Order: sequence, then structure tokens, then C-alpha cells
Amino acid sequence: MNAPLVTALAVMASLQPALAANALADIEKAARQEGQLYSIGMPDSWANWKETWQQLGSTYGIKHQDTDMSSAQEIAKFAAEKENATADIGDVGGAFGPIAVQQGVTQPYKPSTWSDIPNWAKDADGHWMLAYTGTIAFLINKDLVKKSPTSWVSLLDGSYKVTLGDVGVASQANNGVLAAAFATGGSEKNLTPALDLFGKLAQQGRLSLNDPTIANIEKGEVEVGVLWDFNALNYRDQIDPKKFDVVIPSDGSVMAGYTTLINKWAKNPNAAKLAREYILSDAGQINLARGYARPIRSNVVLPDEVKAKLLPAGQYASAKPVTDHAAWEQSSKALPRQWQERVMIHMQ
Repeated sequence: MNAPLVTALAVMASLQPALAANALADIEKAARQEGQLYSIGMPDSWANWKETWQQLGSTYGIKHQDTDMSSAQEIAKFAAEKENATADIGDVGGAFGPIAVQQGVTQPYKPSTWSDIPNWAKDADGHWMLAYTGTIAFLINKDLVKKSPTSWVSLLDGSYKVTLGDVGVASQANNGVLAAAFATGGSEKNLTPALDLFGKLAQQGRLSLNDPTIANIEKGEVEVGVLWDFNALNYRDQIDPKKFDVVIPSDGSVMAGYTTLINKWAKNPNAAKLAREYILSDAGQINLARGYARPIRSNVVLPDEVKAKLLPAGQYASAKPVTDHAAWEQSSKALPRQWQERVMIHMQ
């Protein structure tokens, strides 16, 4: 398990001329001295972070601890603690990367594989860069749902409850709203069709206030969950592959990504940089794919057994990425109020 990580770091200097071999060696040495890394929003069950932490620990002696929280909460924590930082690195939805930079809570670091990352997926100065993408999917408990929905519109015809999560706070939930907007005639600028759909579900008494966590899913408290495909597939396989369907909505979905943020005031900055190096190396990208996340780097060759864990490409025919990032940023900021006014007001 350690060999790919060692190999990946060994070739990094040749991949990124701006990052000399001695600089990488200095980072590794300093990271070993720090010996610990505190992350937020990077739990073991999400995108196979578990193996990332295990490999960094076994290879470099870096002890790791995570506190799970939403993207908005991560940025707020960085900003509130400042020099009293208790977190070194976080993982947030792509829309939150520019927000973090605007708030001045991050420090830049370009990994050795920087040139392999598409321009649309990174900050020019290296404050953020997507490591993997996800597409909003439905996770359906077949024991509780007689007829599995295949589209957003078909959700309105069922009798089951739909679990979206903490809209306005969690990036996964926010992107669930955007995916529904894409499918129903909306856009990054116009979430109204999606808000109308969820408002109707609320009026029917079919919108659950639960979070689609693996614990709630395992307890049978989620009938139809709206999640990233990598979470849905992971949770399905962990609990019981035969019990769940995972479907990309046929009428539209959103493909988005997640980025690491290194805290401006990190107590273990070199350990955080080393983690980012690994996450964006070949080994790290394959590791994320083992957690059902699609790597951001297109030049990474996935082993056949890893490819087999992902959904067929045909399911993604109607999924599309965010193209108007500025509009989506503004809509994300307005979403908490709109959700209260257009959806939560109908909760019984």
C-alpha cells in the first residue's frame, strides 16, 4: 500500500519544474517533524479518505484526526479560530473555494501535478483545486420504495419521503437543489423550478428533515436520498448492495467537484501540503476512485477493478457541470433564505 505513495512523491519534481526535488524533500521532512494532521470535512467514509490517512500515517508517521462538518462550517471555523487554529486542512464543495479565498482564510500550495489539473478546476494562485468530481444521484431503499424514481419529476408521483440534507449549509444538499433546477428548466441563476418542486414535496408531507448519512440510511430512515454518486455507491456497498438502487436522474443532474483548503493559520502546514500532494498524485487519485469519486486528472489510468465500482457512463448523459460560477456563488448565498421562504414554510 505504501509503494504507490512513495513512487508518486519520487516523481513529483519531474512533473512540476517549479517545485524542485529539494523543496519536496523539505516539505516531507517538516511534515514528519509535525507528525500530525487535523482535518475537517474529510471523514473515513467519504470518498475513501480512510486509506489516504492510513497511507500517510504508515509512510510518514503522521497521525490524523478528522471532525466532520459542512463546507460552510469549515470556512467559518477557519475564520473564527485564526491563530488559534485547530484544523489544518479541509475539503469543501467547489463553489466554496472562491468564497474561502475572498475571506482570506487559505494559503496557496500548488502540487507537483498542477499542470494536469484543468484550468476550470483550479484557482490560478493555488488556493484551491478540485481533486475529484461527483454527480448528484438518488439512493433508493428498495425495501421501502415500491417503484424507484428515475427522474426529478417522478419524485412527485411517489408516497415515500425524500431526504436532501441541510440545504443552505451543506454543499451536497445545495448541489441537489441545483441538479433539480437543471432538470426542470432552471439554471445557476434561477433555482425557482427546483424550489417549486421541493415546495410541492413539502406540501405533500414528503420532504424529510433527516440527513442522508450512512447511519440514518442503515437504520432505514432514508427512503430516497439525494447524494453525490460516490457517497451513494459507497453507502450502498457498505450496507447491502442488493438493498439499494443508485440512479443518476435521467432528466438532469449537476456534476461538481470538491477541493482541499489549507488553513492560512494551520499548525501543521507541511503535513497539509503533503496530504494535498498525495491526493493529487496518481496513487491518490486512484484511491479516491476506490471511494467511488471520479478523479479530476484525466491522465490517471484506473485499474479495472476500480472502474467496475463506478456507474456506467451512459447514466451521466444528462449531467452537466456548473458553467456560470459567479451566478452559482450568488445563488448559493441566497439559497438559505429562499429555502426557508419557498420550501420550509410548507413543512407540516
